[in-house]
Amino acid sequence: MEINQENIKKSEKIKLDFKDSKYATGRRKTSIAKVWLKKGTGKIYVNGRNYDLYFKRESHRTQLLKPFELINQNTSYDVKCYVSGGGSTGQVGAMVLGISRALIQFDENYKPTLKKEKLTTRDSRSVERKKYGHRKARRSFQFSKR
Repeated sequence: MEINQENIKKSEKIKLDFKDSKYATGRRKTSIAKVWLKKGTGKIYVNGRNYDLYFKRESHRTQLLKPFELINQNTSYDVKCYVSGGGSTGQVGAMVLGISRALIQFDENYKPTLKKEKLTTRDSRSVERKKYGHRKARRSFQFSKR
């Protein structure tokens, strides 16, 4: 019998013990990820759910595992993350930055490998604001001469 974690109430969500863990924050667009990392068996929980259930796209899941694949430690760390704001792409980007920062706290030798792939850099790009008199940020309304 498979447990459907979609229907689990907030009070019934998985409680994880992350007392001797490393903490890091990641940001991307308007998303903020609070990440706790500890030695373990490779489990990743996002907002109390397994990451497979939280992120539907396969590209998001592979992007999330990229820091662990680069250092060849796919099943060495457990991750607990609370992410808020933005969409799923921004949330994955924020989590990757948070995981990379936490891995560097565990071992400084990971830094050159992660930095080479630009996983330790905060991507500061965000949505440009809409301007007055324009349809979008830069797109103008359609012009009609007559």
